[in-house]
Amino acid sequence: MAQILTLVYGFVAYAVFLGAFLYAIGFVGNIFVPKSIDSGATFPLMETLVTNVLLLTLFAVQHSVMARPAFKRWWTRIVPKQIERSTYVLLASLILLLLFWQWRPITGVVWDARSTMLGVLLLGLFGVGWLIVLLSTFMIDHFDLFGLRQVTLYFQQRPYTPVSFVTRGLYKIVRHPIMLGFLIAFWATPVMTLGHLMFTVITTAYILVALQLEEHDLLEAHRQTYERYRRETPMLIPLPTGKRKPAPVHEKV
Repeated sequence: MAQILTLVYGFVAYAVFLGAFLYAIGFVGNIFVPKSIDSGATFPLMETLVTNVLLLTLFAVQHSVMARPAFKRWWTRIVPKQIERSTYVLLASLILLLLFWQWRPITGVVWDARSTMLGVLLLGLFGVGWLIVLLSTFMIDHFDLFGLRQVTLYFQQRPYTPVSFVTRGLYKIVRHPIMLGFLIAFWATPVMTLGHLMFTVITTAYILVALQLEEHDLLEAHRQTYERYRRETPMLIPLPTGKRKPAPVHEKV
């Protein structure tokens, strides 16, 4: 029974993540969803700013703190190891859904390129950014990243072994293609409102800080191998840095 419940829990957590991920595309892009980044009732400016900052801070704290090895060692004394990742994914997804629900739009347009070729280009880049995010998860191990591998192995009564990743695909170009995809998707919009700009600036700052924490963890885990990979491969901007060699890399932020 425990194996069945664990498997169901993992797949429910993944389903919630998938729903949050798909809604995020519509939310940021102002497409296909009832409540987007620029829609909904307006509120007094100070209330709007405080609410939006608190929502983004809640996500940032949960997303980064629960990903740290020290927290995982403490957390798995309470939560079984086989559902630790699924629980992380579930909580992150629920906080995202809360953010989408409670986000306050801020009117005022920074740029509007909808009637120009630039607008078409930005819309295309928006789609490319989300595609990079999705494809990058499969270039490491999508199912381990979102907890399905852990609960499936437990259901099969097989021990969990950490996945060894090598640089493949986009990981040969930049060290963090998932984060690069998010940055492209957040900034590439035909219409940039003040509310969208606030969201994008804060999430960009968070990504840059979170990557420093992630880099520290990766160096602790892989030592010289990751140090070489870091020297040979840029973090986010795909610029040539000389000959690169395959190296283990794990991106769980």
